[in-house]
Amino acid sequence: MASPDIQQSLSAIGCDACQSAVQSGGQEEVSFLLLDQLTVPVLSCDDHLEQFSSVCGLTSEDTADLLHHRPAGGVSCPSCRLAPYNSPHPLVQVQDGVILPMACPKHQSEIVQRFHTGIQTQHQLTAGLDTSTSL
Repeated sequence: MASPDIQQSLSAIGCDACQSAVQSGGQEEVSFLLLDQLTVPVLSCDDHLEQFSSVCGLTSEDTADLLHHRPAGGVSCPSCRLAPYNSPHPLVQVQDGVILPMACPKHQSEIVQRFHTGIQTQHQLTAGLDTSTSL
């Protein structure tokens, strides 16, 4: 079951599939974002997970991978392994949906920061394209 803070935010989620995944609180299939040395369990719909992964991949040396099954070797961070049971989790807005990173506070912060950096990078790349076409 989702925490009270998450329940209050559910009405603001425009994607029904994301809302359902977050409400399940991990009862549904958890996906895993593999980004450099991070393995972060995440909840969301497939479309918003792909968008989140793609944006985070802009801040990575390698590609960001998304698994819909437990990765070989599991989750390496002991705190992230326990996080679904004992940590508050932020909802990260991804267009009209959200993702819920079920990680320790340190890795939550890191993944959210990388997502925001990826958004800035994406804006810079698209702004560069907009100015070059107006020549």
